[in-house]
Amino acid sequence: MAGLLLLLLTVSVFGGSDAAWCVCEPDASTIALQKTLDYACGAGADCNPILQVGACYNPNTVLAHCSYAANSYYQRNGQAQTACDFSGTAMLTSTDPSANGCVYPATPSAAGTSSTITAPSSATPSTFSPLTSNTTNGVLGGIGPTGTTSSLDGSNGGLQLEGIGSLPTVLLTILVLLKI
Repeated sequence: MAGLLLLLLTVSVFGGSDAAWCVCEPDASTIALQKTLDYACGAGADCNPILQVGACYNPNTVLAHCSYAANSYYQRNGQAQTACDFSGTAMLTSTDPSANGCVYPATPSAAGTSSTITAPSSATPSTFSPLTSNTTNGVLGGIGPTGTTSSLDGSNGGLQLEGIGSLPTVLLTILVLLKI
């Protein structure tokens, strides 16, 4: 019995999936999320799925589009932890944010490759600035989201963060709901 318990503990600490996702912080300002979205799309993320005809266009919110773009950038940069910082507007999670037919790549190989992965020479993921002076036009020159829900799936339910105790989860939920 003790051996089985030790095995389960070891698997839970060291085992499990290598999958990790980068998602945008639900409590970040819309302007900060838009800057992250614009940066990621301009620096090599595959943003085609969040275009109007893409599988991840809906929910049409800055948070959802930001998270998809940040995750694509993170995956295409080999899951480097620094590729999911964006001046604090994004975070790593082991909970798959995929929903409603929108599949977030979980590994670098699933994210494909890009010939434009390198960041603009004047910026890094933790110290980026918008690629243009007009931050209200959205991704790819004016096709930005119009919705304002605070969840990735458009339900206003917020993010469910894995591995966080009940008190922080309740506090985070209250903060998200107060911003609605």
